Formats: sequence, C-alpha cells, structure tokens
Amino acid sequence: MDALSRGEFTDALYAQGAHYWDKHPFHQRLAAGDCTPDEVRAWVGNRWYYQSNLSQKNAAIIANCPLPEVRLRWVERIKFQDEGGLDDWLVLGRAVGLGSMPEPLPGVRFAVDSYVRFCKENPWRIAAAAALTELFAPDAMRDRVLAWRKHYPWIDESGYAYFESRIPVVRNDSAYTLGLVADHCATRQDQETAIAALRFKCDVLWAMLDAISLAGQRP
Repeated sequence: MDALSRGEFTDALYAQGAHYWDKHPFHQRLAAGDCTPDEVRAWVGNRWYYQSNLSQKNAAIIANCPLPEVRLRWVERIKFQDEGGLDDWLVLGRAVGLGSMPEPLPGVRFAVDSYVRFCKENPWRIAAAAALTELFAPDAMRDRVLAWRKHYPWIDESGYAYFESRIPVVRNDSAYTLGLVADHCATRQDQETAIAALRFKCDVLWAMLDAISLAGQRP
C-alpha cells in the first residue's frame, strides 16, 4: 500500500484521542467532582508509578535513537521530570493528603511496566509515536486544574504546580514529536505501526484507570 499523505497520517494519529483516558468513566467522575477524597488520593498515588517511570521510558527512546539532534532534544524530558517534575508530584501527593506514595495497584504496575518495555523493544520512532498521547494532555490538564479547584477545595493550592508548569512544556513537546514522527515514519508500514503504538499507549492509560476504579469498588 502507498504511504498515507502527511495530513492523512497526522489525522489518523489525532483520531486516537477518541481512546484517550479523559473519556474513561472514572476520569469523568473525577472531573465532575464525584470522587471521594480517597479516590482522588488513589489516582494521585497510583499515577506516581507512571510519573516515576517516565525518565526510564525516555532514556530507552534515547538509547535506541541514532540521531544526535533528536537525543539532545529528547533528553529535555528527562530533565523536566528529574529536576522538578517528580518533586512537584510529591507536593501534589501531600496536597491531597498522602503522607507517602503507596505501592501501585497490580494493574497499574503491569500497565506502566508494559509501556516501558514497549519503548525499550521498539524502534525509537515507534516509541515516540506512543508518546503522542501528549497531543491530548494539555487541554486535559487545564480542565483538570479548573475542575479540581471548583469541586475539591480541600486540595492545597501547592498541589497544582506540576500541571501548571507542565502544560506549556507539553504543548511544545507534542508539536515537536508529531513533526518528528511524521518525518521519520515515511512508509505505510511504519505509519500503521505508529498509529497502533499510540492506540497502545491510550490503552495503557485506560488500563490504569480500570485498575484504580475497580479497586475502589472492592468490599
């Protein structure tokens, strides 16, 4: 099959937003103010495992990439997390009432570990495509901050530092990554694999919320 045009390819990547975790029933309850404090804490605490593995995921992409200019740009993601992003998430944990971050639920651990392994085992351009959930993240983070301030006034204001610092960064990162993937996935096979990789990442995030939601329903 012939390769998709650049516009067709990027449209297909954007279409995966239909599977992004902001559509998950738990995420929608969280945004609507319908979650209990314990459920908010469960989301923050389990999301910590994802946050704490992002640098390993990004290091895997760098390790597999032969292009110095891409490695130099991608390392900024590691610097963001390790020079403040992780600390800001710990502040969020304290802001919602967590004394320390809990062990992740088994389903969360499995989902995150699968994502890191995916990025280690696949070509860098395909792993970069999986990271394109960042296309949908800025608006979701903006809406989250607005909703949480409205519905969960018990959350200390200090907890929003991660989201407010991350939103402009991820907007720039997503534009860069989209162009990178469009440039380096030039064959139809690579394009289809990249689209599937992004859907896989959406499934990883969805599975995390499945685990958190089901844990809250246990007697």
